[in-house]
Amino acid sequence: MTKEIYLAGGCFWGTEHYFKQIAGVVETEVGFAGGHTANPTYQEVYTDQTGHAETVRVRYNPQEVSLAFLLRMFFKAIDPTSLNKQGHDEGTRYRTGIYYTDAADRPVIDSVYAEEQALYDQPLAVERQPLDRFYAAEEYHQDYLDKNPDGYCHLPLSLFEFARKARDTQK
Repeated sequence: MTKEIYLAGGCFWGTEHYFKQIAGVVETEVGFAGGHTANPTYQEVYTDQTGHAETVRVRYNPQEVSLAFLLRMFFKAIDPTSLNKQGHDEGTRYRTGIYYTDAADRPVIDSVYAEEQALYDQPLAVERQPLDRFYAAEEYHQDYLDKNPDGYCHLPLSLFEFARKARDTQK
């Protein structure tokens, strides 16, 4: 049995690659969530006119990794107080968000969010809401950093190594 969570953490190339490193993540897919345009293309989303955020669908095995652990890892990879900006990438498509499909996940999301908020004086800029819709991005965006190891990424390479070594001991 697997579960899924949708995470918007800035440019989806690096966010996907980061989550692929975590033990217990069984599949990822990059796409667009939270907007008002049906079946958007990357070029349309890039204009910031569709309302979509670059998002990664993370499918995971809850026997190997907990949602709480994945969310704590998510917060390590983003600047949670930055609105519509991660690294050098700016625009509403780069906003941060946690989108869920199972209402039973909301208490876990709220708990981890509260833990993170306690670390900051300003409010977090991370959306938390049920997934409205998700559209897969074009094939060339899927596993982009595997296909293009020297491709652009807003995340430091050390973060990928951190994710490979991280283990959820609280499952």
